[in-house]
Amino acid sequence: MKVLVVTVNYRTPELAVRCLQSLEHEVKQIGDMHVVVTENHSGDDSVEVISGAIDAHGWDWCTLLPQERNGGYGAGNNAGMGPYLHGKDAPEYVMLVNPDAYVREGAISAMLEFMESRPDVGIAGARVEDGNGKQAQSAFRFPSAWSELVEGFKLGVLTKLLDDRQLLVELGDEPMPVDWVTGAAVMFRSEVLEQVGLFDEGFFLYFEEVDLCFRAKEAGWKVYYVPDSVVVHLQAQATGITDDREEKRRFPSYWFESRRRFFLKNRGKAHAVLADLAFLGGYTTFRARNVIQRKPNREPPSFWLDFVRNSTLLKGFDF
Repeated sequence: MKVLVVTVNYRTPELAVRCLQSLEHEVKQIGDMHVVVTENHSGDDSVEVISGAIDAHGWDWCTLLPQERNGGYGAGNNAGMGPYLHGKDAPEYVMLVNPDAYVREGAISAMLEFMESRPDVGIAGARVEDGNGKQAQSAFRFPSAWSELVEGFKLGVLTKLLDDRQLLVELGDEPMPVDWVTGAAVMFRSEVLEQVGLFDEGFFLYFEEVDLCFRAKEAGWKVYYVPDSVVVHLQAQATGITDDREEKRRFPSYWFESRRRFFLKNRGKAHAVLADLAFLGGYTTFRARNVIQRKPNREPPSFWLDFVRNSTLLKGFDF
């Protein structure tokens, strides 16, 4: 098999069907491609809706794989990838697409063409747009104590001063090397997954793709952003965190747990503590600055307190 596409559904069956509809022309164009929908034990009518759509459209190139539990994003993708990677017709490439995303025509073909031309690249991410056609950030630098300082302070002068240390990367119109790419639309060379392993299922949601890209780069593989591959992501439809245009919700505990796990696992205890202190120092200053300047609070509810409760300072070094 040339390409295996995996999408993990959790209570977004209509969006998952739309995602499958967008993949239909990619299947016709590539030919040797199969799609797996992992149904992450939604507890609603997702199985019936998705299986009904597969039958109604005659999508024999798609397999629905219901799970007995919701193990999270990484576990769901692993369940979809694992059997095929170790099967007789193992794919050369695996493409992950969120259920609340749909691909523009030629998106997977463009990604495949790039990967075929660059055997040194192990992971590639697409250009991601929102529903209005506005580009979203989809490629980043790895989190560090420096980037946490920038994220906490939210101060333009500091952001410019530490431009090469912050998370955000300026994205252009040409392929470029980056540290990690969003899991909303990402292609893996199967050789990479065989070498460094699949997703760490200790991450329930968030940071699992950061961790996998980190392991791949440690093993010598390159990670690239590929703007010719365009995917529309209806952000926050399949997760618990809203985007900047909506009313802020309280961050779920698993976001903080995943963040702490990434730093402890990949950066070490001392760096994890330093990162927590850097963010808290900056964020506390940012909130105080807003109060003094009488600016409205647009931050997620209880974020400071939740961060402290879930930091290495209180939770320790177990992950």
